[in-house]
Amino acid sequence: MKIPQLRKKLEIKNYHGYELKDEYSWIHQDNILEVLRDSSKLNPEVRKYLEEENAYTKFKMKDAEKLQKKLFKEIKGRIKLDDESLHFFYNKDGWEYWSKTTKKNNYSIQLRKRIGESNDKAKEYWNGDEEKKKLGASYFGVGDLTVSHNHSLLGYSLDLNGSEFYNIYIRRIEDEKIIDEKIENTSGGITFSKDSRFIFYTLLNSKHQPKKIFRHKIGSSQKEDELIYEELDEKFTVGMGGLTSDRKFFLINTSDHNTTETHYFSADTKKINLKLFQKRREQIRYDIDSWLSNFYIHTNQENSPDYKICRCKHENIESWEDFIPAKKEVIIGGFDFLDDWMIRGETSNALHKLFVRNLKSNEEEELKFADEKVWSPSVSAIQKETNTDKVYIGYSSPKTNSRAYIYNLRTKEKKFVKEQEILDKNYSPKNYVTERIECKSHDGRLIPLTITRHKDTKIDGTANVLLYGYGSYGNSLSFGFSNTRLSLLNRNIIWCDASVRGGRERGEIWHEEGKMLKKKNSFDDYVSAAKFLIEKKYSYKGGIVGYGGSAGGLLLGAVVNQAPELFLGMIIQVGFLDSLTTNLDHSLPLTLGELTEFGDAKGNAEHFRYIKSYSPYHNIKKVDYPNLLLVTNLKDVRVLFDEPTKFVAKLRQYKTDKNLLLLKCELEDAGHGGKSGRDSAIEEIA
Repeated sequence: MKIPQLRKKLEIKNYHGYELKDEYSWIHQDNILEVLRDSSKLNPEVRKYLEEENAYTKFKMKDAEKLQKKLFKEIKGRIKLDDESLHFFYNKDGWEYWSKTTKKNNYSIQLRKRIGESNDKAKEYWNGDEEKKKLGASYFGVGDLTVSHNHSLLGYSLDLNGSEFYNIYIRRIEDEKIIDEKIENTSGGITFSKDSRFIFYTLLNSKHQPKKIFRHKIGSSQKEDELIYEELDEKFTVGMGGLTSDRKFFLINTSDHNTTETHYFSADTKKINLKLFQKRREQIRYDIDSWLSNFYIHTNQENSPDYKICRCKHENIESWEDFIPAKKEVIIGGFDFLDDWMIRGETSNALHKLFVRNLKSNEEEELKFADEKVWSPSVSAIQKETNTDKVYIGYSSPKTNSRAYIYNLRTKEKKFVKEQEILDKNYSPKNYVTERIECKSHDGRLIPLTITRHKDTKIDGTANVLLYGYGSYGNSLSFGFSNTRLSLLNRNIIWCDASVRGGRERGEIWHEEGKMLKKKNSFDDYVSAAKFLIEKKYSYKGGIVGYGGSAGGLLLGAVVNQAPELFLGMIIQVGFLDSLTTNLDHSLPLTLGELTEFGDAKGNAEHFRYIKSYSPYHNIKKVDYPNLLLVTNLKDVRVLFDEPTKFVAKLRQYKTDKNLLLLKCELEDAGHGGKSGRDSAIEEIA
């Protein structure tokens, strides 16, 4: 079959005295945001090329179709399809809520019943498959699904094509009658007022940026909605923060990637009187909660890059005191309240921890309930009311399926309630090994590697390794269980998570050392990890497969240009591969907000030169590349399909090998996270 070729049309632009040449820039449309919502507006020539690439990928992967079907059956076969979630109780109101999945359904079902009633009295108030069928939609993205405080109304938001423009609907639960016109062009979040007469939502502007918060009276027209906050800084986006823990205030949070600001207003008054908590200051981040007579502030200010928790009186928000002080290279995480307890998180050395503080005695201890070196703990409420000592706790690890318990914070009694069932008689955590080791990067920094393998896989330099990485925005990797990963581990493929810089696994310094003019540390860390895995005989040169998506695609794209010889292949999903062009285009939805993460190539010559020196599209070389599969989606608003499309077209022109180079573009009804629905997600993974 003929290899697809994209037509060339040279465009030259000048930046900071440098000529930037691009033969494929013509595929970008000025009306791209319209294309995201209506694919018929896509340039027909580009559509034809993408269809050719899809056909070529299908042709080249024909010999893998049987294996894909086998993997699909295998992965789905391990899932307990008829399952239900933990139950959540509104004791004061007399309601019990939970969700379930079934063999025939692709989407979850939400249920409730009166506390004390038998399960056969439970009523479904949401069935995703039936809703999707009613609408005749091929893509079904649910942004929010929330019940009003008086339990009579259901608010839900839907994206029916993957573009992340959500329409909000309000309906009565009793008779499923929609009582509102749909509210269009929102970010998806729904917050009910305490009296259940209003909702708050965030409106997207024409560039898909959340800029305005409105209050909507249920039953009225969207045209009558009251604007309560508008963000005017073009770099900032805004969102509704919801009710505080004591239900006294609603919060509105606005931010870019390194600065935040919060406004608040009383939850009990009809007239909104918006108050500013603390004026924004460059690189100062904070968020707040309210408990009893105090605000609690989670912040990085006052030389606390890894955060601390402060508190102040409601009537004196200028006078703060430290409640949980900062610790070096330990991220002080978020927190929740019960009447007598604060439960909070920490991250250090790429490991997550939970702590419980008795608010009366001020004594604190770590919640330890699993005997594993690498694990992912969780905690959640059992009931809406805070007058309890009981919570749900749970954990999983890369080798251990998730378990949940009811835990009494006072007596420390733990009662097992649920386990993620793996329908495979050969599965046991004892059959797998998870280890945490460190490798030296180019500058001596130690990179945490989390390695999971089958116990029978030999460490003799013959195995393949899947090496996952991300490394941007201060996002830390999590180390929970994955059913799909078993299909690799059981075939003697080793999984390795590389906690490269740009994340926050070892504190904010880890993030700072992998952003802006230090971004290349992320790439060097990943290359160092690959070399270490080869040196220690987890794999061999040319035996590693790189895996990443979005900003993880930037990581892989830069690495494959830098050290292609180390890899057997790479799987790059919705990859940020033309980072320079995107950074230069301030009309795109996300660019302005990301200037503090990657730099400003348009406004700063040094930033331009630095980003150009690693931007994957601009650093393709005439060398041998490994096998590459790039997956993208036409409707993706976060990373435009332009980027992987241009990367593939240019790489076809340059590469000197005969390895596979495949592009798969979903042309309809898929977003940044891929297709919707359980089976579609499994198919994509397979």
